[in-house]
Amino acid sequence: MIPASDQFGPWLPGLDRTEQVARLRALRAIVRLLTGSRGAELYQLLKAAETHPEALEPAAHALAHLEPLDRRQVLACFAALHRPDRVAS
Repeated sequence: MIPASDQFGPWLPGLDRTEQVARLRALRAIVRLLTGSRGAELYQLLKAAETHPEALEPAAHALAHLEPLDRRQVLACFAALHRPDRVAS
């Protein structure tokens, strides 16, 4: 079971499967660009989760266990990518 604190992005409950796959792909690209080989396990689990939803939980676990700086950078980049656009006033 994925803890409530980790239910965001592709792990958000009730998310449409198409949107979930899109978020997995976005997160996978971010992981590859920011962590390189350090994030190889997470990268592979995110890729697997695109076609095998049972890989979602191990992927969440792998994300939680990245080195702190890598995890912070990945989460910040993912959050910035999915932040709602601001309306200019």
